[in-house]
Amino acid sequence: MKIIVTGSLGHISRPLTEILVKQGHDVTVISSKPERQKEIEALGAKAAIGTMEDAEFLIRTFAGADAAYCMEAPGHFFDHDFDLMAHIDMLGHNYVQAIAASGIKRVIHLSSIGAHTDKGNGILAFHYNMEQIMHTLPADVAITFMRSVGFYYNLFAFIGTIKTQSVIASNYGDDDKDPWVSPFDIADAIAEEIENQKPGERKVRYVASDELTCNEVAGILGEAIGKPDLKWILISDDQMLKGMLASGMNPAIAKGLVEMNASRRNGILYEDYYLHQPELGKVKMKDFAKEFAAVYRQSN
Repeated sequence: MKIIVTGSLGHISRPLTEILVKQGHDVTVISSKPERQKEIEALGAKAAIGTMEDAEFLIRTFAGADAAYCMEAPGHFFDHDFDLMAHIDMLGHNYVQAIAASGIKRVIHLSSIGAHTDKGNGILAFHYNMEQIMHTLPADVAITFMRSVGFYYNLFAFIGTIKTQSVIASNYGDDDKDPWVSPFDIADAIAEEIENQKPGERKVRYVASDELTCNEVAGILGEAIGKPDLKWILISDDQMLKGMLASGMNPAIAKGLVEMNASRRNGILYEDYYLHQPELGKVKMKDFAKEFAAVYRQSN
């Protein structure tokens, strides 16, 4: 198949591209960075250099393809003029235009836990909006919404407080239980869905690798970095928000992140996940802890 992969050579798109090329597919990777072209081609894929904000570019790039993996990265967290929800809606409509114009019949969309609702999930409401936009595609287009849980690599954000205060601190934590996922397990699941989609099928697939309490996570990471007493402490929503605003974060995004974390505590975020709990992937927190330790040692 001719398959379009968005997300450049990011955490998921790189291993996905490697899998699809190995399977013999004709893969085109979209990247906004011209310097990525040689790296993409070295993997055996074609490079399409442009942005997802450019609908005409997407229409040209998607032409003649059989399948597409579509994702959006929120970004711009510290730009106070950035309207995240409006930006994501625009990307969604660009995708719909390109998919409909190309005649692609297989779509895999990277969504998120929490996309089952537009209320009480904070910043993740944009995933709910995006799923609704994708549902406007013609009925013969198969779509799998890959609802990932929390990415292991999000834990890198805590390296600073671990180094300065010897704790992980957030407005969720302690003995709250969270599912986590490796991008490698997501890439495997996406490749599987591309092969197995049925004509016109619309489905949700949750992807997770491990389920642990936050204190269990702290214990595993602490052992890996030589801090066996590392704890994950729970701070208030107000403390979390004040810290984000003090760092210069866009106020709307900061409030959305705080609400998202609060929804981990009150159960809103996971209510649909536990109704459709997936088989866990291969990459466990103890595997990721080795990568975490390497990044921790190299950080200032």
